[in-house]
Amino acid sequence: MDNQNTSDSQKHNDTIKSLKEGSSHYKGFKIQPAEFIIKNKLPFAEGNVVKYTLRHNKKNGAEDIKKAIHYLKMILEMQYGE
Repeated sequence: MDNQNTSDSQKHNDTIKSLKEGSSHYKGFKIQPAEFIIKNKLPFAEGNVVKYTLRHNKKNGAEDIKKAIHYLKMILEMQYGE
């Protein structure tokens, strides 16, 4: 059982390290989007808005902005009926 706890602890530490390092298109931010999303318990759609908005300059340009808009429209429809 102790080995399982050590293994789980190591997996947790590896996950935290990965969240803090992030992908190359997130380099330069003081906090990685995934870490921010998780720590603030953002819902899926809101988390994706953050992710796509932050990375558009370094990854997929207009495509990422369109994805962020898609999730914003989804939020409008699901939460506000618009």
